[in-house]
Amino acid sequence: MSETKIIKCAIYTRKSSEEGLEQDFNSLQAQREACEAYIKSQKHEHWQLIPNEYNDGGYSGGTLERPALKALLTDVSQGKVDIIVIYKIDRLTRSLMDFSKIVEILDKDNASFVSITQNFNTTTSMGRLTLNMLLSFAQFERELTGERFRDKYLASKQKGMWMGGKPPMGYYRKDKKLYPCPNNMNSIKTIFDKYIELKSIEKVKDYLDKNDIKSQNGLNLSKGNINSILVNRAYIGEVGHKGKWYKGLHEAIIEQGTFDKAEEIFKENRVIRNTISASNSFLSGKLFDDKNNYMSPSHSRGKLGKKYRYYISQAVIRNENNKIGDITKISANTIEIFMDKWIYDIFNDEKELHNFITDFPAEKQKTLLKLVKEYSFNREIERILINKVILNKNEIKLIMYKEQIIEFLISLYENRKCNTLTNELLKKELLFNKEYKLSVVDNGAKIIIGDIKNIKQEQKETLVKAILTAHRWSKMLLSGEVKSILEISKKEHLNDSYISHRLNLVFLPPQLTIDILEGKQSKDLTIKTLINKYC
Repeated sequence: MSETKIIKCAIYTRKSSEEGLEQDFNSLQAQREACEAYIKSQKHEHWQLIPNEYNDGGYSGGTLERPALKALLTDVSQGKVDIIVIYKIDRLTRSLMDFSKIVEILDKDNASFVSITQNFNTTTSMGRLTLNMLLSFAQFERELTGERFRDKYLASKQKGMWMGGKPPMGYYRKDKKLYPCPNNMNSIKTIFDKYIELKSIEKVKDYLDKNDIKSQNGLNLSKGNINSILVNRAYIGEVGHKGKWYKGLHEAIIEQGTFDKAEEIFKENRVIRNTISASNSFLSGKLFDDKNNYMSPSHSRGKLGKKYRYYISQAVIRNENNKIGDITKISANTIEIFMDKWIYDIFNDEKELHNFITDFPAEKQKTLLKLVKEYSFNREIERILINKVILNKNEIKLIMYKEQIIEFLISLYENRKCNTLTNELLKKELLFNKEYKLSVVDNGAKIIIGDIKNIKQEQKETLVKAILTAHRWSKMLLSGEVKSILEISKKEHLNDSYISHRLNLVFLPPQLTIDILEGKQSKDLTIKTLINKYC
């Protein structure tokens, strides 16, 4: 016969005031007597009162910093207590947040508590339901407190107060306000002045290093440090919060005009950097999928270290499944070479070109047509002329601007650099959307640009070749020409697992094989699908 487990019970009592503890019903002694009587009534449940007393006289229920409560929770964690018995819940705590913390501790140690006057017992299902309701209110209280804090924080920022964090170089903090620091203030002015003069962060860094101008910590400033300083609007007397800036209470170190000049140079340099970086992926910032997600340039490495470039949808990168379209990735070489040819075709199509030069004199038109045919396009010019390329499942759309094309033709005629090609005034009139066929095969792993009929023919040839090869290998095995797949792999210079996988094509349904031979197969059919679905 198994031994009955004793439930060890501890009584916790508390009273905020020490006055009248002996006389008042709610005194520590009265609470204890009531709890003792309740424990005795649960004798059939094998409840047993432990001798230790946990009394907090003169302590508020708004804090957990109570000696008897701390001692009780320690004994719970050591397995000395199974149930805490209290007169009312507010004896344990008056804070829902503290209540949830206590319950967490009890749950961790498989303990519970009982309030004898409120029929609240976490050892029962009803008690746990009530507990969950109270914890929900505790969560609500925490979130409400967080919202109030954030609202107060934003209001303080809007008033221009500095609410914390490390002050920017050139300032020190006092009473939620920034004050210019004489030791570093001049260094900040030098950084802005030299950037406007030298127009290069690298040159500014060299100047600072040579002249021993350091950070407030006595360290050399990095290019990242200088970059952060040049874009920090705190230096013109503003305070930032989540990308927005408000008039600050502190004094500006840099004049508005100086900051604006530096910002203008910074933006120009960024355009130049983007243009240079785009030479490798010249459609960067121009290419979009069928759900208008920007497609970022990326790359991967093959087994032999070969680099494969491609563009991938931002929706895939950000794991935004609801925004992912039909086109998720495309080979960079495939789309870039296609765009090279497309731009060339547009400017070598006399009928198309006449749309832009009809207002020119006849002689000028003739000269331009000749010059364009002789012109060798580079990707820098193509990148400027292309406004947007949109990839849909069965088409590609190219969007260009009429004014830019006309300006390009004029610069060609006048034999000058087309420096005005990026002028925003040339971006007013939408030119056209031109469509080409685009097919997604291998479940999106491969995208082919061209005519659907040609794609289907290429697909048929690939499938037929794979099926015939599988039958040839099968015949070699059955005839005894080779004794194993390993022998085939040595003869064909192929991986044995690849051969084993492809041999499954021998077991395709006969009608499906006939459909493939006649070109009647689905355009989405692949070797992988054939093996997984039909073999």
